Amino acid sequence: AALLLLAVLTPAGAASAAALPVVINTWAFRTAVETAWRVLESGGSELDAVERGCGQCEIDQCDGSVGYGGSPDESGETTLDAMIMDGNTMEVGAVADLRRVKNAIGVARKVIEYTKHTLLVGESASLFAVRMGFPYEDLTTQKSLSLYSEWLNQSCQPNYWKNVVPDSSTSCGPYKRREGVTYKDQTSAQRSVHNHDTIGMVVIGVNGTVASGTSTNGAIHKLPGRVGDSPIAGAGSYADSTAGGAAATGDGDIMMRFLPSYQAVEYMRMGTDPTVACQKVISRIQKYAPKFFGAIICANTTGSYGAACNKIPGFTQFHFMVSSPLLSQPTVQVVDCI
Repeated sequence: AALLLLAVLTPAGAASAAALPVVINTWAFRTAVETAWRVLESGGSELDAVERGCGQCEIDQCDGSVGYGGSPDESGETTLDAMIMDGNTMEVGAVADLRRVKNAIGVARKVIEYTKHTLLVGESASLFAVRMGFPYEDLTTQKSLSLYSEWLNQSCQPNYWKNVVPDSSTSCGPYKRREGVTYKDQTSAQRSVHNHDTIGMVVIGVNGTVASGTSTNGAIHKLPGRVGDSPIAGAGSYADSTAGGAAATGDGDIMMRFLPSYQAVEYMRMGTDPTVACQKVISRIQKYAPKFFGAIICANTTGSYGAACNKIPGFTQFHFMVSSPLLSQPTVQVVDCI
């Protein structure tokens, strides 16, 4: 494919080099960006690139937080969430709480191609996957079993319960709601900031066509049935070929309330520089949850891109991958958190 180079002016008037195509993904997941780039180079579509790129992370079990064998829930099971979005048609395919099927983003793509739906969940999503030709496979590994048993041995700490008896900070339950409790917020940042919990990817083709996607096994020790931001359009990722694409990573329970990926794309539609668009989204969440763990990547249809993250102890910089004609190879980029 012919590679198109463009120089664009940012709203501030400073020249910012941009080029198409561009592939950008959360965290330093190099094989994901390399796989997506190869798909584009061999003539594949932007959607193909997102599916294969995120799918590579599912195979690699990126950071233990994508794909099988990681982040067991309260019952010890690993379940998967994924979405893929076509910025030309605005179609979305997504699966959540997917059980016993490894290629979550592949199943999400089939939701677009073979149904009129957007999101399938749980056991029914797994049945759909099998009808689409995906094999049932055990997502449990020695690693996920040991994570689960360690957690049980630590009195099930940390967990996601609050306002229950027995006290969820010292016991494994089973829990009941505490009678006569006045609701109080307990947003203590117990979660490890090293729990990089999503691959989010944006691909913008040589003609400015945008696709995006995510894949994750969700928050470790989550309540069974919990769904985070990753498979929700506008939260985990968003793609619009008239503006750009974005993808988020971090504490999905908080971030999904703000539809950060949708918001970032809308800022870019108004001409906001991608880096500034990402920063504005992070700042908005900070007002309500100053200690949240999270980051977002943004790219517009000229191939200009950026990222932002919320600064908390142990998380002061965010690493993400970029592949573009301006770079001799896929490159790790770093931003300081705000």
